[in-house]
Amino acid sequence: MTSRALTRSAPAALILTVALLAGCAPEPGSGPATSSPEQTAPAATATPTPLETRSVQAGGLPPAASGSVGSTTVIPRDCAGILGPAARTALANVPLNDPAFGEAGSLPDGSLRCVWADPGADTAKIVTTIAHAAENPVIDFMNELTAIGFTCYEPDAGVRCEKTWENERYPVTDGRTLYFRDGVLIDTQFSHLAPEGFTNGVIGSVWPAGAATPVAP
Repeated sequence: MTSRALTRSAPAALILTVALLAGCAPEPGSGPATSSPEQTAPAATATPTPLETRSVQAGGLPPAASGSVGSTTVIPRDCAGILGPAARTALANVPLNDPAFGEAGSLPDGSLRCVWADPGADTAKIVTTIAHAAENPVIDFMNELTAIGFTCYEPDAGVRCEKTWENERYPVTDGRTLYFRDGVLIDTQFSHLAPEGFTNGVIGSVWPAGAATPVAP
């Protein structure tokens, strides 16, 4: 597999590059159903939610959401509205944003957190967070993910990183997909629940074809 340099934006004349692997890995829905997404606690102040616990395989928490990021993209405020037709059908009977999984929906920092999961199920969970984030920290974070097996590439005017792995406790697959474009990071972690075309549907809802700036819900 070859590497590909991605240029980070930087002040003055300082231009730095980081290597991202070129290629493609399964996204939610493009491969077998996957299992519970877990995260390594990165920063000392970050507190993982019940579905975003610690895991070496999943990598750490992404850069914090920032309302000061310059972006022309409007973050949606409705979790049901970010799904494509196929994912909407697949998740029709899965509880959305059950209180057992913590704060969800449109959050005070301007981000959107969506949780499809049954509190009584051990697996079958998918969590997506859409938030504004600064480019350089995100690119640095994605570069770190390549070191633990994520495949990163540049489709649809953005940067995408993804990985799947076997769950350590159950005979299912876990996975995580991240997509960054125009100061917005879409971070999805999933466990044994991977509707076909899930991530592409979310991308299409945030950046509709032919529209530079999505209409706010």
